[in-house]
Amino acid sequence: MKPLCGAALLLLLLCAAATAQQNSCVCEKNKRVTNCRVEEGRCRCDAIGSGVTVDCSTLTSKCLLMKAEVMGSKSGRREKPKDAFEDTDGLYDPECENSGAFKAKQCNGTTCWCVNTAGVRRTDKHDADLKCNQLVRTTWIIIEMKHAERNAPLNAESLKKFFTDAITSRYQLDDRYISSVLYENPYITIDLKQNSSDKSFGGVDIADVAYYFEKDVKGQSIFHNNAGLNVSIDNEEVKLERTVVYYVDEIAPEFSMKSLTPGLIAVIVVVVVAIVAAIVVLVLTRRRKGKYVKAEVKEMNEMHRGLNA
Repeated sequence: MKPLCGAALLLLLLCAAATAQQNSCVCEKNKRVTNCRVEEGRCRCDAIGSGVTVDCSTLTSKCLLMKAEVMGSKSGRREKPKDAFEDTDGLYDPECENSGAFKAKQCNGTTCWCVNTAGVRRTDKHDADLKCNQLVRTTWIIIEMKHAERNAPLNAESLKKFFTDAITSRYQLDDRYISSVLYENPYITIDLKQNSSDKSFGGVDIADVAYYFEKDVKGQSIFHNNAGLNVSIDNEEVKLERTVVYYVDEIAPEFSMKSLTPGLIAVIVVVVVAIVAAIVVLVLTRRRKGKYVKAEVKEMNEMHRGLNA
């Protein structure tokens, strides 16, 4: 009797394991997840750091990705490539809505600031009393890349086709949001434009696309297979040396002079000094001219008096 019970228990365990395996899945578009399962025919997982359920058939929001990256670097779970060193530029632990969107107000302790829909700071940093009345929409994202020195320039049409195909297929963005792909050797510029009224329900956001794209070209892919975007134009690999992302909001950002970069401040100071110097020269020139006219009149008067005498 005991052998029969043991066999039945083993069979039950095998069935449970098989059922669990059938219900598990791999989130191909986001490796920063846990507890993956199949629900209604789709792979759904919990985002690390927030626990928010994400749909693995589309891109995960930038806010949830940033939160997962911060949590991963804190806990040591995040895989680090050889010779890696910490790069915290632009990375912070964000507050996200349940929908995955950024909250308009972000804080680090008692220091707070307002962000746009891409999670980028658009105000000076203040204390906790700061009011952020709305989450301002980022309607235009400019991705600027510089490729390594080449003997001959790339074919502009082939380059445009490659990046358009990559963005529409790999990142699932409708091509009507790709405003332009411009090549000015050695610079490649991609313009993504999307108003809130244009974005379809369930469609991907240009901010999420830009975040995935930037991670891909920098060798920090978010996709499960860790394979970044291999830039190949006319069957020739193109090495990118630098990638910068710029953001344009539907409402202008609110930065004061103290938040401007040192380079911009230096330019402003030089312009102001040049204007002041020009004014000083003008004033001194007029004064000298006035003195010369007065001296000339005085000499003429003396000559008249001499003649009359």
